[in-house]
Amino acid sequence: MKALERLLEGFLFNSRWLMAPFYVGLVVSLLVLLYKFLFELVHLVGHVHLASESDAILGVLALVDLSLTGNLILIVIFSGYENFVSKIDPGAHPDWPDWMTKVDYAGLKQKLLGSIVAISAIQVLKAFMNIEGYGGDYTKLGWLVGIHLVFVLSALLLAVSDRLGAHPGAGH
Repeated sequence: MKALERLLEGFLFNSRWLMAPFYVGLVVSLLVLLYKFLFELVHLVGHVHLASESDAILGVLALVDLSLTGNLILIVIFSGYENFVSKIDPGAHPDWPDWMTKVDYAGLKQKLLGSIVAISAIQVLKAFMNIEGYGGDYTKLGWLVGIHLVFVLSALLLAVSDRLGAHPGAGH
């Protein structure tokens, strides 16, 4: 019976490798974002002489939004792989940022929500910069602000719950 238990545990433990293709898929999604980023950059540079100040700012905000989304994907790839699939040896890669092998699940949640709040804030700012495009109907802008506030509140509540749930001496 103990041998069957060990076999089952080994099977379950090794099933973590089924997550690896998900992370590879996220790398492909980075390529998609890179394509979109380059398209937006070429469009911005190509039309900068015709663009108003607010159009230029909106173009730059779109680039910032795409780069923050790319950062979010990288955080998920590296911390997800490290936490759920296999440890990464940072000694073999001296130029890797320190956080890559030090983000636990609680830290991952905080980084994800922080990135989502930043992305949401950029969406609200882009809508505000294009306020005349709403033609008096500010329902969409209201929804954007409301959703952003939900993200901010969620991040705050998660931070408080992580702080309250932290074990003494755990380095929090």
